[in-house]
Amino acid sequence: MSSTTPDTFKGWVANNATSPLTFTTFHPKPFTETDIEVAISHCGICGTDIHTLRSGWGPADYPCVVGHEIIGTVTRIGSEVPTLASSPASREIRIGDRVGIGAQSMSCLKADCSECADGQENYCPRLTGTYNSRYADKSKAYGGFAMRWRGPAHFAFKIPGSLPSAEAAPLLCGGVTVFAPLRKYGAGPGKSVGIVGIGGLGHLGILFARALGCDRVVGISRTSSKRKDAIEGLGADAFIATDEEKKWGRMHSRSLDLIICTVDAPDMPLSQYLRLLKVDGTFVQVGAPEKPLPQLTAFSLIQKGVKVTGSNIGSPEDIRLMLQLAAEKRVLPWIQKRPMEDVNAALADMDAGKARYRYVLVNETEKQAKL
Repeated sequence: MSSTTPDTFKGWVANNATSPLTFTTFHPKPFTETDIEVAISHCGICGTDIHTLRSGWGPADYPCVVGHEIIGTVTRIGSEVPTLASSPASREIRIGDRVGIGAQSMSCLKADCSECADGQENYCPRLTGTYNSRYADKSKAYGGFAMRWRGPAHFAFKIPGSLPSAEAAPLLCGGVTVFAPLRKYGAGPGKSVGIVGIGGLGHLGILFARALGCDRVVGISRTSSKRKDAIEGLGADAFIATDEEKKWGRMHSRSLDLIICTVDAPDMPLSQYLRLLKVDGTFVQVGAPEKPLPQLTAFSLIQKGVKVTGSNIGSPEDIRLMLQLAAEKRVLPWIQKRPMEDVNAALADMDAGKARYRYVLVNETEKQAKL
């Protein structure tokens, strides 16, 4: 379908948990006829990148190239992609198309896998992450802090023309991570939704809750420092500062149908968050701390029949529906562009909480053309 590209790619490689990323070569997975290749133009920085680079969730598979909010242009298409049985949408991908790749690059896609058969590939027990993971042939998955990406077409998504590339990048992981549980648990007209944490995920949670037409959206944070952003900028209807408002759990008790918790602090006031839920309300954890969550008393669950659950990224269907909604409602994350070569400084700033609210790395066009 196109001329082949070298089996040596260039990117910003991590070799251990403490050294800076180094711009050097790496070897992508072997190209198969159900794969595509993408010239990367943009890649968002996600909290998962930082956890992985420092082996926070467990030992990383170094050398590692992180980045799973990838936007780029298709440069190569495998011969079987136009008839791909697993994904009718992927059959429409053409050379020159602008596509995105999120946190997942493969699942088993087998007919006897109940998750894949039900369109929940993101829960497949044989999930392959876009980086720090392995494909079925044991080859490494490498992410988007690089000049090129190679991987299965099934997990690449055409980007609507009205979405700018830089703003589209964070949607591929951060966006769908909050959109999927909002969709699953019925966020929309007649519902009141709380978003815990006003950061890279949380600000997108507010934007998507508004786009879905929720009656009331409440931003929840430790301090009031982001109150103006949440209400005047993002469109939240109210704000709770948990470290500043006395007896906030009692004051706002039974006011929310759904809470999406984006924070990854192991000392979060979880039992107080549950007080905010109405009878049969749902609390969804999407932030992933490196330490265990706080303990709960049984009565936190029993008294109102609330549900405490989690959500893992999103399915391909979730991603396509999210991109469509974002294009229709102009859901655009708040971003700051950083040159890809400044990745180490950008990661440090991200870890220090300086992003407002998502950094997006941008490849120089001239450098891209030479590689």
